Amino acid sequence: MKGILRKIFFEEAAISEYVTITLNEKARERVYLETKNCMLDISQTHWVLSLVPVVFGIWVEKKADIIALEQELTYTIYFKDSEAGNKKTEPCILAAVALDFLDKIEEKNGTFFLLKQVKSSIYHVHFVKLWMLFFRYYKKPELSFNKFKSIVAAFSYPRKVRLVSFGQGKDYNIFPMDFAGEIVSCNRFVFGLRHTNRTLQKIIETKKIVVSEIPFKYKEAIYQLGRHHLSNPPSPDSLPFEVFKSEIFGFYIPAWANSYNEIKITKAMNVGSHMLLWGESVNEKEVQASSGHLFHIHFLLYLHQKRKGFGYLPA
Repeated sequence: MKGILRKIFFEEAAISEYVTITLNEKARERVYLETKNCMLDISQTHWVLSLVPVVFGIWVEKKADIIALEQELTYTIYFKDSEAGNKKTEPCILAAVALDFLDKIEEKNGTFFLLKQVKSSIYHVHFVKLWMLFFRYYKKPELSFNKFKSIVAAFSYPRKVRLVSFGQGKDYNIFPMDFAGEIVSCNRFVFGLRHTNRTLQKIIETKKIVVSEIPFKYKEAIYQLGRHHLSNPPSPDSLPFEVFKSEIFGFYIPAWANSYNEIKITKAMNVGSHMLLWGESVNEKEVQASSGHLFHIHFLLYLHQKRKGFGYLPA
């Protein structure tokens, strides 16, 4: 009976928390920040940096927009889907997130706003399906329904996976993360690292980090590196792939990386379950042409796309 209900409601989809995809173009979804006086398209300029609470970082350059945002203390972010190919369907709202002002980082050519979520609503599937999914597949002691909604909302837009490298003497670490963003216009990078990450304090002390753009076809190797958040990695000679050292810092980079940036950390801020690291690239190197990056979306976004008859390429 459970199998029949699952097939009727979820179309034989393999239910999971996240779905891995690859993109050869910009994401189809759009993300908007709304206040009383303005509505901004932040699709390419927003990032998730913490989960408890959920914190969004938003880069704004236009002076008028910065002034408008600084005059407010509450905000709303809307996640919208896009037209499904040739089906001229009106884009619908996938999620709405109410936020409060948390902090900001000011640069010469823009301001990075940090907004803390206070409430979220999600509309990917019918409410009955949503409750069935949550209580059957997702509910656990540390995950309330409200927290579940906040995670679904945050991953209603593809989050790129990058590799972070660090080294200090014989100690090193390489691990993937999707709480990271690049602000090309001002040569800045932002990261959200869990406080439990074994390398975090060393990164803050040395003010150095290297971030690599990586191809999706090495997904298995990337996820194996994910175990290094909390534990010591094997010796570089024991890794299942070749590495080389970055040009200035000498941190290990997988030989299959597309490119990397060596970054000087200029600011560290506690934003909840994660520590925000803000830095400037001091060296950028292209290693090889990109063949498509790895992204994470929530399963509910995948299910919504499947129902509408389109979706991203699986990784």
